[in-house]
Amino acid sequence: MTSSRSAEVVPVLAGDVPAPAARRARISAGVAVVAVSVAAGLIAFGAAPADAAVGGSGPYPADYETSATLPNHTIYRPQTLPSERLPIFVWGNGGCAANGTGQVNFLREISSHGFLAIASGAPNGSGSTTSQMLTQSIDWAVAENSRQGSKYFGRLDTTKIAVAGWSCGGLEAYAVSADTRVTTTAIFSSGLLNDGDDYQLRRLTKPIAYFIGGPSDIAYPNAIDDWGKLPAGLPAFMGNLNVGHGGTYDQTNGGEFGRVAVLYLKWRLKGDTTAGANFVGADCGLCHSQWQVQQKNLTLGDGTPGTPPVTPSGSPSSGGGPACSAVYTVQDQWNGGFVANVSVTAGSTALNGWLVALSLPAGTSMTSVWNAVSSGSSGNVTVTNQSYNGRLAAGQSVTFGFQGTGNGSGAAVSCTGS
Repeated sequence: MTSSRSAEVVPVLAGDVPAPAARRARISAGVAVVAVSVAAGLIAFGAAPADAAVGGSGPYPADYETSATLPNHTIYRPQTLPSERLPIFVWGNGGCAANGTGQVNFLREISSHGFLAIASGAPNGSGSTTSQMLTQSIDWAVAENSRQGSKYFGRLDTTKIAVAGWSCGGLEAYAVSADTRVTTTAIFSSGLLNDGDDYQLRRLTKPIAYFIGGPSDIAYPNAIDDWGKLPAGLPAFMGNLNVGHGGTYDQTNGGEFGRVAVLYLKWRLKGDTTAGANFVGADCGLCHSQWQVQQKNLTLGDGTPGTPPVTPSGSPSSGGGPACSAVYTVQDQWNGGFVANVSVTAGSTALNGWLVALSLPAGTSMTSVWNAVSSGSSGNVTVTNQSYNGRLAAGQSVTFGFQGTGNGSGAAVSCTGS
């Protein structure tokens, strides 16, 4: 990735510092193939797209347009807007190239399945992009959805937004992933370049997916390193397809990366659990394919566990409902903040729901939570299950996590089942 970055125009993201020796060693593993990989990457980023199936394979034939109110962007939408509201997908291009049609086949395919997809850069544009352009895409879509007279007025689902990018564009997606409007992040053949940027991993609170080109992908070592540093409890998927750094974006309908991206977005942004079954559990659809799959903390929307449950010991419930226990662990602590997770385990009786009473020490507050619903942010905080993870069989466990300010040590937890 370092050598690839030197050949591409890459924005300097907040926190960029010289890579420590460990990260530098990982990056240098790809140096031997740089001459070939970078040349192939530049061809992929700059070439005209391969022959496309016009409109994509989805039920809503799609194409792209531009808007005077969103300059230097390319907007992909169904030619005829369907009655269903469109979730939003914002995309950072490979090479941080400001060519919004650089991955036209891939993006048109996504849009044809009922999504508004916005790429940074004008059609066939030139120059380079920044992560702020992804935020501009989100801002514009939200504004258009509420603007009377807009073709998108009331037609977009602004509660379901994915940010994604390929290679350098993946770095831009990381930078925007902390936006509270983002529902999920997808990283395509990318990984943080410097250990000094790992704060971007610690602040992740929403599900993330990695789609990587296998060991021959120059981004592979960095993506694997990022995977190992994700916050505990964060729902995450990684798929490796042995196609290298160039992916399949220019193939008809975006090739295999296009197919799998659509499935992921249908699951995360439309709640399609049939699509989600391709990513969840030991018997997942992609588990029986050419993809190499890794999973963390994944469940379908109906609460079906995606991985075998872990049964930690912990504090028993103090209420009169079915017994459950809770175990609190500080996953990561840094100056001024921390990430913690809580494992909830049903006792000898199945649960229909659970409630965790969390007592935070003075000076500590909760800023965000995932896999649960919180009430309060400091002192005595009540945390309850989401709709999809409340039902637990006897002995089964589920984990939620949160990010906070202050010192994470010294918190106390107890659990009550229902």
